[in-house]
Amino acid sequence: MKYYLIVGEASGDLHASNLMRALKEQDGEAEFRFFGGDLMAAEGGTLVKHYRELAYMGFIPVLLHLRTIFRNMRLCKEDIVQWNPDVLVLVDYPGFNLDIAKYIHSHTQIPVCYYISPKIWAWKEYRIKNIKRDVDQLYSILPFEVEFFEGKHHCPIHYVGNPTLDEVELFKAGYKQGAADFKAENGLSDKPILALLAGSRKQEIRDNLHLMVEAASAYPDYQLVLAGAPGILPTYYEQFLQGQKVKVVFGKTYELLTHADVALVTSGTATLETALFRVPQVVCYYIAMGRFISFMRKLVLSVKFISLVNLIAGREVVRELVADGMTVQNIHAELDKIIYDETYRQTMLSGYDEVAARLGTAGAPRHAASLLTDYLLRRRSNTGK
Repeated sequence: MKYYLIVGEASGDLHASNLMRALKEQDGEAEFRFFGGDLMAAEGGTLVKHYRELAYMGFIPVLLHLRTIFRNMRLCKEDIVQWNPDVLVLVDYPGFNLDIAKYIHSHTQIPVCYYISPKIWAWKEYRIKNIKRDVDQLYSILPFEVEFFEGKHHCPIHYVGNPTLDEVELFKAGYKQGAADFKAENGLSDKPILALLAGSRKQEIRDNLHLMVEAASAYPDYQLVLAGAPGILPTYYEQFLQGQKVKVVFGKTYELLTHADVALVTSGTATLETALFRVPQVVCYYIAMGRFISFMRKLVLSVKFISLVNLIAGREVVRELVADGMTVQNIHAELDKIIYDETYRQTMLSGYDEVAARLGTAGAPRHAASLLTDYLLRRRSNTGK
């Protein structure tokens, strides 16, 4: 069967590539065409547009690139119709993908399946109307979404497990390098590691990294190691790190988390990854106009937390420093607790165990691929298409 996939960022590229691999195991005739990234391209098929040309974050960047965004949307719609796949598979990225879903649903007979359902439980809950109308199958990677979609909105959804759990377990099973060898290989000292995960987008890095470095530099017994994000050139980081003792490693985030003792993490999938590697963390997410954003957050957001760790646990496991709460002083206060208060540290690690238990067992891409292919076969049997 022919699968058309759309992702809009690095994490989507990773999750979609694993789904593609699982689909190939279950469908020996699988063909792929996609808006995606390098990992998806490595699985085969045709890359139409790289996600780096799609990822605009924030009101002003989006406004400045509206013409490009609309041009990419038009290209995507036309390309899907022309290729006429057996299914359109959307991966997260709702601002773009829900518009595509609306068009494909209203103009074609191509079924629309959504892998990694839109996080409308956080904000823009009104999008549930679009999802019910335009999406045929919805696959969740967060256990609490089932109650939201099915219980609150009577919208069927399948919880398939969390792919981050798969990715971390697969890495752990094959990674055998010790801390000393990792440090030597990457030019590090023998000091404990304070890891910095400053986001995958330029705007996140620009807003957060300098504050994270300033706060972390107050701990001379630790060495600062920054995880370079995919698609971000080393030269972009240099402007924030001049004169600072920070080592940058690229393509080694999981290796870094394996050997890190503590971490400062910009909210996103990285918070969950850090928890699954059992690294105590502080969630740091600075936003310009912090007080105004904090006020608006209370009005707009439908959830208490922004990190996946706390959302999955349903309570505060890790401290979230957001908007005007993201200050050097507040980071210091939380790092002091993690580093010097063993009871506090162990309580956080116990919370990580609770999060892992709620995620269930590994196998999300396989579960999603099985549900997807079964659905398509049933549909083909019922409709002859």
